[in-house]
Amino acid sequence: QVRLVESGGELVQPGGSLRLSCVASGRTFSNYHMAWFRQAPGKERKFVASISWNLNDTDYSDSTKGRFIISRDNTKDTVTTNLQMNGLKPEDTAVYRCAAGSGTSHAGNYKYWGQGTQVTVSS
Repeated sequence: QVRLVESGGELVQPGGSLRLSCVASGRTFSNYHMAWFRQAPGKERKFVASISWNLNDTDYSDSTKGRFIISRDNTKDTVTTNLQMNGLKPEDTAVYRCAAGSGTSHAGNYKYWGQGTQVTVSS
């Protein structure tokens, strides 16, 4: 059974940091690109960051570049994708979802999705 399970979301003050994690299992995800997307209430889903299967390439949205860092750890049975978020702003508030697929910033390229974890940035 394919599963992508996110964790780490919580309420944090502006300027704070959070580390999100996503554990993907149930198939060989080590050869998939992994990405994070986010969706705020009433807004469309947006690309946050992605990392290639071989860890050689990372990509970030303009709004997260320089503040967020994506990383991954490939093991025989699982892939853990982390998103280190620094300098958080209220506009970063959203449900963050992990995805696995063929890459780029286009959501349509990602076949597998997690349920999401809520990040709220507020004082």
